Amino acid sequence: MNVREILILKEGVDDLNDGRCFYDQREAGVGDYFWDSLLSDIESLVIYAGIHKKRYGLHQMLAKRFPYAVYYEVKDRIAYVIAVLPMRRDPVWIKRKLKERT
Repeated sequence: MNVREILILKEGVDDLNDGRCFYDQREAGVGDYFWDSLLSDIESLVIYAGIHKKRYGLHQMLAKRFPYAVYYEVKDRIAYVIAVLPMRRDPVWIKRKLKERT
């Protein structure tokens, strides 16, 4: 299913910024690489939106270069990115975060 637009909700942008800060604290410059990599993954939803398995009621796309997952839903050919969360967190924490946003 091709989408015509991708919208990242404010919370999703906050998640991306949190990830960028996390990786910049580890090593300078890695945060920018994280940001660029995740945006590239998100942009691929133009082609691949809807093919990913559903988890917690949302499509879950695993990031290619970092242990993160992009949670999104598709409505009226628009992919809404709800969250971009680290996969190394407790699944209960992930589920709670997603429930707060849907």
